[in-house]
Amino acid sequence: MSITATDFHLNGSGIVTKEPETLNKIPGNRAVWVGIFAEMTEFALFFLVYFIAKAHYPEQFNQGPLKLNTLAGTFNTFALISSSYFVAKALAAVRLNDPKKSITWLWRAVFCGCVYLVIKIWEYHWNVDQGITTNTNNFYTVYYYLTFNHLLHVTWASGSLLWAIRQLKAGNYTQNNHLGFTAIACYWHMVDLAWVIIFPLLYVLR
Repeated sequence: MSITATDFHLNGSGIVTKEPETLNKIPGNRAVWVGIFAEMTEFALFFLVYFIAKAHYPEQFNQGPLKLNTLAGTFNTFALISSSYFVAKALAAVRLNDPKKSITWLWRAVFCGCVYLVIKIWEYHWNVDQGITTNTNNFYTVYYYLTFNHLLHVTWASGSLLWAIRQLKAGNYTQNNHLGFTAIACYWHMVDLAWVIIFPLLYVLR
C-alpha cells in the first residue's frame, strides 16, 4: 500500500487533505516536546561538564577511551539506531491502518532496547573486572554518569514502547488517533540521538 495525501494521517489526528493545517503542527504534542527539550538540556549540561573536565584533565580523557570496551559501545550504537528505524516503521504502519504490522515493528524495537540494556550492564561488570570504577579518574566518573543516565532513559523509553504496544492491541491507537504514539516515537528518537553523541565522545575521540 502506498502513502497518498488522501490516506496519510500526518500527526495522528485527521487526514492531511481535510486538515491541511496539520502540516504545520509539530509531531506528537506540546507536552512531550517540553519533556524532550528538558532532557536535551540535561544532556547538554552533561556534555558541558565533559568538555570542561577534558580541558582540565586532557591526559585522562585521551587515555580513558582506550580502556573501554569499544565493541560493546559499537553494538549498542547499532542496536539503538536499528530500534529507531523499527519505531519509524511502526509509526508508518499505524498511519497506513496496519496495527498488527506496527506491533511487530515495535516488538523489534523493544528487543533492541533490551539488547542495549543487557550489553550495557555486561559492560559495567566488565569494567569493574578491569579495575574501572567511578573513582578511577575523572574521565571514568564522567563516563559512568553519562552512560548510566542514558541507560535510565532507555529503560523508561522501552517501557513507553510496551505501553504503545498495549494501546495498539486495545485499539486505542488508530490511523485516525495516534498522537500519543507519535509522542512516544519522538521521545525514543531523542534518546537514540543522545547516544549517537555520547558514543564518539566517550569511546572514539581522543
